[in-house]
Order: sequence, then structure tokens, then C-alpha cells
Amino acid sequence: MPTNLRISEAASLALHAMALLASGPDQPRAIRDLAQRLGVSDHHLSKVMQRLNRAGLVTGRRGPRGGFLLAGPGRATTLLEVYEAVEGPLAKQGCLLGRPACSGPCALGGLLRRLGDDVRAYLARTTLGDLAASLGQPLGISV
Repeated sequence: MPTNLRISEAASLALHAMALLASGPDQPRAIRDLAQRLGVSDHHLSKVMQRLNRAGLVTGRRGPRGGFLLAGPGRATTLLEVYEAVEGPLAKQGCLLGRPACSGPCALGGLLRRLGDDVRAYLARTTLGDLAASLGQPLGISV
């Protein structure tokens, strides 16, 4: 089966939550607040944020004024780094027939490979800062 781009709910939540963190002041954002803004369950978002924490992309603070903050390069973090923290390495686009490589002319003329390359390039060059700036404030996000 081909390995084509798949953006899971978890990856989508990670990208959206990180955009929220990048668009706000440098104060911790509680899971409850982020989940409410995204319209998702606290529990599901908490699992996603734990993955981002393990990857070193966010830091968590406990307590009444706790929550999550961007870590490391913060707003310079690329969307590819966020995606791969949740999904693992972004795979090359595969053959529609499930072969490791096309053995003849491709019915789509290499479209999957070109699209995959374009998606990877976009995710690798776009930072959380870029995303936050393009979305403006207040950040109106729907998942």
C-alpha cells in the first residue's frame, strides 16, 4: 500500500495547538484553555502535548498558573518538526500499486512524488512564527 501524506487528528491538533502557543504572549497556556479554543477533549489534547513535550518542542509547568509554553527555538520551530514529533518521519510518497518504486510509466506522471516534495518543502520552511503571523489575532481555529 502506498505511503501518502496523512495528517491525523493528533498531528492536526499538534499543529493548531502550537500555532495558538506561538500567537499568544509568553505565558503558559492550560490544556483546558487550548482544548476549549480548539473544540476538542482535554484528554486527547493532553496526550498530544505530552508527545510534543517529549520531543522538546514545548515545556510544561504544573500548578494553578501552569500550562504549556513553546520550548527550544520556539517560534522558529518548523511545521515539519511539529508533524514529525507526532507522526514520525514524513515518508516519501509511494507507488499507487504499492511497489517500492515505479517499474514503468506512472499513471499520474509522478504527481504523488511532486506533491510529496512540495508538502515536505512547505512544512520544512514554514515556522510557527510564520503561521502565527499569517493567521493573525485573535486566532480563529477550527479543527
